[in-house]
Amino acid sequence: MGAAAVAGAGLMQAQTPPKYTGALDGFESKVDLNAFDPVAWTLKRHDAAPLRLTFRETTRKQAEAWQRELRAKLVELVGGFPSPRGPMRAETLEVREYPNYRREKFWFESRPGVAVLGYLLTPKQARLPLPVVVCVPGHGRGVDADVGIDEHGRDRTERLPYAFDFPIQVAEHGMAAVAIEPMAFGCRRDARTKKGGLDKSACQPAAGSALLLGETMIGWRVYDVMRTIDWIETRKDLDSKRVGCMGISGGGTCTLFSAALDPRIRAAMVSCYLNTFRDSIMSLSHCIDNYVPGILNWAEAYDIAGLIAPRPLFAESGDKDPIFPIAASRASFERVRKIYAVFGAEELVDQEVFEGGHRFWGKRGLPFMAQHLGV
Repeated sequence: MGAAAVAGAGLMQAQTPPKYTGALDGFESKVDLNAFDPVAWTLKRHDAAPLRLTFRETTRKQAEAWQRELRAKLVELVGGFPSPRGPMRAETLEVREYPNYRREKFWFESRPGVAVLGYLLTPKQARLPLPVVVCVPGHGRGVDADVGIDEHGRDRTERLPYAFDFPIQVAEHGMAAVAIEPMAFGCRRDARTKKGGLDKSACQPAAGSALLLGETMIGWRVYDVMRTIDWIETRKDLDSKRVGCMGISGGGTCTLFSAALDPRIRAAMVSCYLNTFRDSIMSLSHCIDNYVPGILNWAEAYDIAGLIAPRPLFAESGDKDPIFPIAASRASFERVRKIYAVFGAEELVDQEVFEGGHRFWGKRGLPFMAQHLGV
């Protein structure tokens, strides 16, 4: 390139204006840029949040009283639950046989006008009544994807990320799996959302509507888990005294809150959710179904997990999970472990950090569940 061309290119480069980033460009020395950052402001608000019922107890008697108080407050915050519970009108839709398990498709009425679809997977050649795990999917295509059904309604044999067919894995570990369709996924969506494809959720507008009604999507989904346990209690082939719950991501959210609020859940496995509100849903863009208005006036996520004590609890997290940062998952688990210590039950709470991102792992969690549900 000649000298004139080089000079011309340099002139054009010099004349290219810097990238515009906003109205404060060039005024950085005159304003505090942090004062314009709403996320930074909300994190400061978190650091000053009351957390009136965060765990501070030192004896088991105090801890049990704390659980009663926080559990009652949490029921209020998620919007409460219907009482009395109505008839379920449960019905089996289909039964299919596979080499190692049997799959039953069923539905029941959770509350008037609200239907829940589920799949019961029972291992063959297992002693009845079976211990059973309620399996809750995370965001995605819904329960079909987790029980080995592809986008065309056909069976598949390959286990796909991120859920890796964990209800089938539950059955392979000698437990029955009751995999339910969460509200706003799969077949539990409105017609407009369904037009967007199988992967599109109806969390919005449904979760937003819940907030307008003074309720929450978390509360609605937890109640579906409670009603699933009611359904389990009607089955002679399932042991209602040995019920567990597990879920990945948003299913982990539902598992954590369900186990905190329903003592019938004897063991819980939370995959890729246990964290702090501060470092996960306050710091990143999350689905509206994660939010419980006013929760930080009373407790953090580790306090909710502490309501499960002294029942067995297993948490797993990927060390590269971009949604629930691993440092906060570790810190949150340590807070939970201290609560279990006050109950004298440190051996009943465990965590596995695996190499990877936001996905189901299960290497230690599934045997943990099988052990504590008496397989």
